[in-house]
Amino acid sequence: MRQALLEARKAYDLDEVPVGAVVVANNKIIARAHNLTQKLNDVTAHAEIQAITAAAEFLGAKYLSGCTLYVTLEPCVMCAGALYWAQIDKVVFATRDEKRGAGRISEPIYHPKTLVTNGLLSHESASLLKNFFAKKRS
Repeated sequence: MRQALLEARKAYDLDEVPVGAVVVANNKIIARAHNLTQKLNDVTAHAEIQAITAAAEFLGAKYLSGCTLYVTLEPCVMCAGALYWAQIDKVVFATRDEKRGAGRISEPIYHPKTLVTNGLLSHESASLLKNFFAKKRS
């Protein structure tokens, strides 16, 4: 998760919503990403989507079985849907997204075999997000 936080700080420095993600396979980071929606002028350029694409390219396969995604903010419905189709084994997110997170939906969005956990470095991730939005409002 510390590596995902480094990616989130890169997004922060680019004036993007500070969300970062890494994909791990066999205890090795195979993909790193952060939000690029402003830079790419693309509403789908979330950190998770960027990480899924990079990991699939690395593996030469569309399925991310055997992989874990570490992400600093709970995935939105779009990203959870993409993670479903990628059939990732595990998703670990730092802090909940009470407004847009996939956990708000009553029906499970993730693949039934995907394990989802949260809370790892939650305070650090939440602080970065709060600072970003406070800066935007001032």
